[in-house]
Amino acid sequence: MSKSFSIFCALITTFIWGTAFIAQDTGMDNIGPLTFNASRFVVGFIVILPFAFIFERHKIKKEIQSHKYVFFKLLIIMGVSLFLGTALQQTSLKFTNVANAAFFTVFYVPLVPILLFIIYSKKVHWSIWPSILLCIYGVYLLSNFADSQVMLGDGLVILCSLFWAFHIIFAGKFMEIFDIPIFYASVQALVVASLSIIFALLFEEINFSNIILESTSIIYAGALSGGIAFTLQMFAQKNIEEAPAAIIYSLEGVFAVIAAWIILNQVLEVDNIIGCILILLAVLFSQLAPMKKSNNK
Repeated sequence: MSKSFSIFCALITTFIWGTAFIAQDTGMDNIGPLTFNASRFVVGFIVILPFAFIFERHKIKKEIQSHKYVFFKLLIIMGVSLFLGTALQQTSLKFTNVANAAFFTVFYVPLVPILLFIIYSKKVHWSIWPSILLCIYGVYLLSNFADSQVMLGDGLVILCSLFWAFHIIFAGKFMEIFDIPIFYASVQALVVASLSIIFALLFEEINFSNIILESTSIIYAGALSGGIAFTLQMFAQKNIEEAPAAIIYSLEGVFAVIAAWIILNQVLEVDNIIGCILILLAVLFSQLAPMKKSNNK
């Protein structure tokens, strides 16, 4: 698998996440965030599992048995991180606006290299830090955050970004050891769906007729975001280090704004366009600067 293919997978992942943000926001008119998440990841599991058995059935058992303890440890860490990240993000949309959510979610970008150093004593290429600054300022302009007020849900979004950072880090570690990205993505979706169902039963009223009312949003966010995107993320992080991957994923905000412009007829202002350009520059710089260093050796 080439690095260019991994970058392509990362961009498609980010595009799906960005466009699914609208479905996540509009899909809670009749159901709670935990119920939405449970439904979404059940759909993701059902969509991805057949592909795992078609393309990876001959190596699933061998891959797991080779590092059984590590496999289940990473599954628990990543499953819980993804559950908490998505649950907090969904819940935050009840208490904050999209601009604040978009801005505070991007905090996972600086958190990834910081946590990498704390957990693994791993230093990142110097180009990551200016790329992070460009990225954060770009999202600031993109989200119209300057016109927003800090809200109750913003604390949930900041906490959610911590769990996104953990998930990105350990996705990279998983792909260093295992070569069953499709199967893993399906099992991960099952873990998130199971946890979401348990907590939805505890804290929300599950009404199947209301779930049907949100079926369009659930199917889109489930099949594409909960299933395909999280599978492509695993392929992406096969050849892209965690910190540059996080910067690429920040393009989610760009795709979300473009989707809102096309689908919801929201107006793109000059600051929004400048924000998109800055994030794109951050992504390009984070990928190209390390390549120049390698070519000079």
